[in-house]
Amino acid sequence: MSKTKIVILNWNGEEHLERFLPSVVRSVEGVEGVSVVVADNGSTDASLALLQRDFPTVEVVRLDKNYGFAEGYNRALQQVEADYYILLNSDVETPRGWIEPLVQCLDEHPEVAACAPKLRYTEERENFEYAGASGGYIDFLGYPFCRGRILRAIECDEGQYDDERDLFWVSGAAYCCRAELFHRMGGFDGDYFAHMEEIDLSWRLQLKGWKIRIVPQSVVYHYGGGTLKTDSPRKIQLNHRNNLAMLFKCGSPLQCLLVLLLRPGLDCLAALTYLAQGHTANFKAVFRAWWEVLGWYSELKKKRRQVRSDVAPEGDRYIYRSSILWQYLIGNRRAAQLRLPR
Repeated sequence: MSKTKIVILNWNGEEHLERFLPSVVRSVEGVEGVSVVVADNGSTDASLALLQRDFPTVEVVRLDKNYGFAEGYNRALQQVEADYYILLNSDVETPRGWIEPLVQCLDEHPEVAACAPKLRYTEERENFEYAGASGGYIDFLGYPFCRGRILRAIECDEGQYDDERDLFWVSGAAYCCRAELFHRMGGFDGDYFAHMEEIDLSWRLQLKGWKIRIVPQSVVYHYGGGTLKTDSPRKIQLNHRNNLAMLFKCGSPLQCLLVLLLRPGLDCLAALTYLAQGHTANFKAVFRAWWEVLGWYSELKKKRRQVRSDVAPEGDRYIYRSSILWQYLIGNRRAAQLRLPR
């Protein structure tokens, strides 16, 4: 059994595998105790034929259908034995030397449940990548942002966020975690299908006293939007729905109250903005998200009782206690301008 397994979840990603998997395979050459697994989420393209023909050293786990990102990983990882998992998107390019700092972090810091590399964009390689940059936070109303990306404002990586630190979440595009702990926590929330599942898991881990860490000595390059484009109505619906579900499950009573009072108005403004831009489908997606969350109410109550029971004293420590929307509007569009929790 390999100590560390890089697990790539694939669904009809033949082009991404052909482009990015060679770099992953090269990056593990000569690295002791590390191997690569592709978990196929019921692909109907030629992904499996490509793997068999061009990547004979890569282990393949086959799922019978597309379970989405969250449940797909949950099911695949039940078949993968390792001490550490590195969950890697199929559209990530990896240079040599990116694995060792992550494994070293977990080896030397038993309090850290999960860590991640710094993410840059494959197409503009000096820029941070939208999905995770150099680690992330959420504000008190649940809006996620990163060191290197505030809403739509993306920074060039000039080493300004190269300090290894604990923070609120790291991207699921390259998520290194303790296997035993992943399973003990129940993995990702499979009801999410995709999006926000890594932030949800990071929050649940912190509520039980574990830490989440960014390791900027490790750098990978992420293409992003390989399955759903940023402005896809389906992606907007999933992000809004899962964000609200996560807040109800994990937030403190005060945070949930403020979200209940303020988020409906803010989400209506977001929907109206889409409508003004002529994106009717995106407008409807916001309201579908709320409708689905309301339909989940009974199940979310059960999950909340489990998540918020026996909360660690500093479980909510890394939540940003201001509004990132307000900071953005007044011109604070770089994480270095914010007083982030430490």
